[in-house]
Amino acid sequence: MNNFAHILRREFIYLWYYFDIQFRQIFWYWVLGIAIGSFISVFAKNGIHNLFRRMQGKSWGLFGIVPACLLGIASPLCMYGTIPVAASFSRQGMRHDWLASFMMASILLNPQLIVYSAALGPTVLTVRIVSCFLCGCAAGLLIRLFYKDKGFFDFSGFEERASHDTHPNILIRYLLNVWRNIRATGPHFLLGVLLSALFQRYVSQEQMAALFGGDKAWGVLMAATIGVPLYACGGGTIPLLREWLWEGMSIGSAAAFMLTGPATKITNLGALKIVLGIRRFLLYWAFVIVFALLTGLVVNLIV
Repeated sequence: MNNFAHILRREFIYLWYYFDIQFRQIFWYWVLGIAIGSFISVFAKNGIHNLFRRMQGKSWGLFGIVPACLLGIASPLCMYGTIPVAASFSRQGMRHDWLASFMMASILLNPQLIVYSAALGPTVLTVRIVSCFLCGCAAGLLIRLFYKDKGFFDFSGFEERASHDTHPNILIRYLLNVWRNIRATGPHFLLGVLLSALFQRYVSQEQMAALFGGDKAWGVLMAATIGVPLYACGGGTIPLLREWLWEGMSIGSAAAFMLTGPATKITNLGALKIVLGIRRFLLYWAFVIVFALLTGLVVNLIV
């Protein structure tokens, strides 16, 4: 019994050691991400959406997917916040290829997640931004090619939600948004740090390299697949990705995970199924998986 207690104590010390290291290395990225994300949400969100709204009526044609995608990345909203906004744009006559780019980019990336991802290093951060931008552009291009003369989304029943950021005092309005942000991301962030500590303690570098590195195509496929059930929150996956990359995960595999994860997050899928219907929902799944696999393979060839 004493020996068992000694083993438990030893394992706890090891896990706390790894947890503490991971936490201290990533904590300030999380804090900065919340500070910047809340600032944009409170003071810049309406401006970003108004810029997108003013694109309506412009004769940019297909090239409008580029600014639509960039504005989607700049938007701080989650998917359940983005869809009602997109529904409002659609009722005002916004093109569905532009909406597809805006929504796809908004699903994959936002300013807060960009700051979080800086903890992964400049190369991975660049890969994430570029791949998410190209994925948004590809979504808009495909809608343009195959659904040019018919709508792709069905936004009936969606209304733009009232903003929570309404307190008359600007500072309190910002602090309330920060607190909501902490409550939403904090548990996922701590869980991600704990999972990364468990991987660091119990999964060897050789095992990680065999799973996500080594055979590049296999590693990309595994990362794209595991991103579907594992991804819960962007901030929560950063500690995991950081540990996996350190242990031998290829950057292409990380790119595939960073695409399939947010794109197939269960809360996002629930909202998307409503506006897509079953057939187009399956097309969305196929697009995400194929794009993630191709992106991961290309990244591994380049980086």
